[in-house]
Amino acid sequence: MFKQRKKNHNIKLHLTMFRIISALIFKIKGWKVKIDPKLIKNNKQFVLLGIPHTSNWDAVYFTGAVFLGKIKTHFLIKKEWMRFPFNLIFKPIGGIGVNNKSKNGAKSSIVIEEIVQLFNEKKELIIAIAPEGTRSFNPYWKTGFHQIALQSKVPIALGFLDYKNKIAGITDIFLPTGNLQADLLKISDYYTKFTGKNHDQYSGYKNK
Repeated sequence: MFKQRKKNHNIKLHLTMFRIISALIFKIKGWKVKIDPKLIKNNKQFVLLGIPHTSNWDAVYFTGAVFLGKIKTHFLIKKEWMRFPFNLIFKPIGGIGVNNKSKNGAKSSIVIEEIVQLFNEKKELIIAIAPEGTRSFNPYWKTGFHQIALQSKVPIALGFLDYKNKIAGITDIFLPTGNLQADLLKISDYYTKFTGKNHDQYSGYKNK
């Protein structure tokens, strides 16, 4: 019991520290957070997208918005990075170690299965994903987030970064229909109103 209380206390200290750092960065850089409180209150489970992803700064501003919004978000990371001492950094801020390769080294559906199982086990769970999968130009997004949401029967929250107006936030929810191409095109269309840091590297989603 004592160890669990100490663990929870340490996690709270980590989160508080990250909120303070995020608040300082947002104030210095002139950024604002825009999060719909009703969206968070009414949805305890969802897949959270972070788009556009064109710079390392995206992680700073997007996670900062999440911390400042006091949203308990998790993100996927290779299991190797969840070992000591790296787990001391990544676990308190929501890292979930996953195995994204099969025995022969090829990418597989293992990650999707693991996350769907987590959604089935937990009443409250938010998984943040950057579907572009890279900071470089990529019109062909990774579609695992759509399968996770569909199989888990959870909505997709549309998190965004807008460098033009210096806003990071989450204001809309998308319910996947099962039509992959149609859903991804609608989601992509939503993000046309936002500007990435290196916007020439953002293409939106395109049909293959």
